[in-house]
Amino acid sequence: MARKALIEKNNREPKYTTQKRNRCLLCGRPRGFMRYFQTCRMCFRKLASGGTLPGVKKASW
Repeated sequence: MARKALIEKNNREPKYTTQKRNRCLLCGRPRGFMRYFQTCRMCFRKLASGGTLPGVKKASW
């Protein structure tokens, strides 16, 4: 879980556009971020396993 202060800081408008940090919409984690789904890798896996992400299915080969 990300610290509350860092999430609030991320919600403010940055002085420069390069200071914007991508964070997971569900947990606020800054690393392992997937832009297409706007989530981190852990939340993505949880949502994909639950079947709540359309078009995503478990790979098997």
